[in-house]
Order: sequence, then structure tokens, then C-alpha cells
Amino acid sequence: MAPSSDSVATTTATPPTATPAPPVPPHARVPEGLQVAAGYGWRLIVVAAAVYLTFAAAARLTFVAVAVFVGLVITALLRPLVDRASRVVPRGLAVPAALLLTLALIAGVFTFIGNSVAVQSQSLGAQFADGLADIERSLAASPLHLRAVDLTRLGEQARTWLTSNGGSLAGHALGGAGVAIELLTGLLLAVFCSIFFLSSGDRIWAWILGQTTGDGRRWDIAARAGWATFAGYTRGVVLIAATNAVLVCVTLLVLRVPLALPLALLVFFAAFVPLIGSPVALAVATLVALAARGPLIALLVLALIVVIGQLEAHVLHPLVMSRAVRLHPLVVALTVACGTVLAGVVGAVIAVPLVAVTWSMWNAWRARPEQPVAPATHHHAEEAE
Repeated sequence: MAPSSDSVATTTATPPTATPAPPVPPHARVPEGLQVAAGYGWRLIVVAAAVYLTFAAAARLTFVAVAVFVGLVITALLRPLVDRASRVVPRGLAVPAALLLTLALIAGVFTFIGNSVAVQSQSLGAQFADGLADIERSLAASPLHLRAVDLTRLGEQARTWLTSNGGSLAGHALGGAGVAIELLTGLLLAVFCSIFFLSSGDRIWAWILGQTTGDGRRWDIAARAGWATFAGYTRGVVLIAATNAVLVCVTLLVLRVPLALPLALLVFFAAFVPLIGSPVALAVATLVALAARGPLIALLVLALIVVIGQLEAHVLHPLVMSRAVRLHPLVVALTVACGTVLAGVVGAVIAVPLVAVTWSMWNAWRARPEQPVAPATHHHAEEAE
């Protein structure tokens, strides 16, 4: 029996059963912006933890870390000399010859300065005595109205304090001797490291590069850019420090300020602490000039601080350091401040090169392998090779 047309129409008009929608996964309900922020967040936490653990381990091994850093400084300074000498003699002979020549030069400088101080020692006592007498008269005539009796009383109090605290001062002196032994040991370790860095640094880096995973070429480019920045910074600092020391030495000799050579040496080493080292050393020179030559010469030396500071900031740094370190002066100031707070003088010395090397390596890592690094960095990389 055939179905009726009504039943056929009813069957045709019945809608098909709808397929249920798949359930929405939980992570899809989170806004995309929050997902991106969370992804960056946990990665930053991992990176911060790794950096903290690295610095905590370095703090435990400060002696070794500083020795290796000094070894890298020696390597950066002597690498060009060793490379040129190795063209004439084997590299195994060029390395100890360069180190011995450098040590002989440093010993000669210190010997010359020591002899000059010994020659001046006879007249220094009278100069400082006269200078202190002039300072006493100036203080007595100043608004402070300090009389000679008051100054004598202050001297007696100082002698009394030295007598009562002699034991503790002796303990500090012995501690200073221990520090001197530690510094000598660290210097020997630094020289030992520099010998291997100079003689077989390429083989050491090739071995380290072989232990890495991933794109080895990018690691190599980043590391070479970092080394070029470090070498350029080190050589630039030495050049600026030597220039400042020569200017200070000539000026102090012209003004007949005693201890000109030791003060110039102090300026040289102080220049390794950016921003604050040179002013502090020149302030010491100003005090020596005040005690030995009077207020007028001290004011001239004080003016020297301003002149050398302007010369260093506007002439030397742009010419010498701009190719190696591309950091804003504010970044340099904050870096020195943070390094000083975290590790004292050592932190102030190594903070700027550490940040500069990290920034250079990061820029090289972000660049594609087929892209050349920045022209200045690439130039230093070729020089380092």
C-alpha cells in the first residue's frame, strides 16, 4: 500500500537532528593577551632564576671569577702583540716573551717612581710642615676661627686614639697583609690563565662551542662580538687612563707639586672605575697640593679636575670608546652604581664591561647568521681573530 502524500510531506518537513558543538578547551577561554603575558612571565622568571643562581655562584667564587676576569684583561691587551710576534717566532715563545716584557715594563715604572719618591723624601717633610702651618693660619683666619690651640688639641686627641686602638690597627694591618697575599695569588692565577688564553684560546673556544647544542654559528658570532667589545673596551680604558695620567703628571710637575709621579699612577688606576675614579684621584692630588703648595696651587689642581673631566667626556670617550661600547651615559652611571652596591670597587670596575659585552652579544644573537653584525663590532671581531 503506497504512503499518502500527507505522510510524505510530514516526513520531508522533519528537520535533521543537530550535531552537538565540541566543548571549548579551558585554555581557549583565556584571553589571548593574558596568554601572551603569562608566557613571557614564566620565561622571565626562569631567566631571572638562572641569572640569580649564576651571580650567587660567582659570589661564592669571587676570587676565581676576578682572577679569570683579570686574565681576560691581560689577554685583550697582549693579544695584538702576541699575534705580531708569532709571525716571527713560534707562539709558544711569543706568549712568555710578551708577558715577561710587560712585567719588566711594570717593574721599571714602579722602580722609577719609588726612586723619585726616595729622592724627594728629604724635602717633602719640610714642604708638608710649611703647608700645614699655612692651613692652620688660614683656618684661624676663616669664619670657623680655629685657633692653633684647638688644632693642637685635635692632634693630641688623634694620638690618644691611635694609642688606645693600636691593637685593633695592628690586627687590621695583619689582615691587610693577608689581603696582599691573596691579591698576589690572584694575580699569579690571572697570569696563568692568560698564558693559556693567549697560546690556545682558539682551541679552548672550539671545544666549548662543540659542547653547545643548536645553532653553533650564532653562538660563535655572538661570542666573537662580545669578545671584540671587551677587547675594545679594555684597550680604550687603558688608552684613556694613560692619557689622563700623562696630563696630570705634566701639570703637577709644572706646578711643582710633590709626588707628581705617584699621583699620576693613582690617576691611571682610578680611571678603570668609570665616572668616579678620576675625580677621586684628582681630589687626592688637590689635597696634596693644598698641603705642599698652598691654596692657590690647590685651586689650579682643582680646575684640572674640571678640564680633564670635560676632555675625557667630550673628546676621549667619543673618539676611543664609541666603537667598542654603545651605552648611554645614564646606563653607564646606573651600572657603576649597581656594581658598587653589589660588589664594591670590584663591582664598579667589572660592571660596565659586563653590561657592554652582554648587550653586544644580545645584538649579535638577534641578527640573522647571514646578516653582518654592526660595522664597528664586526671590525673588532676581525681584529680579535
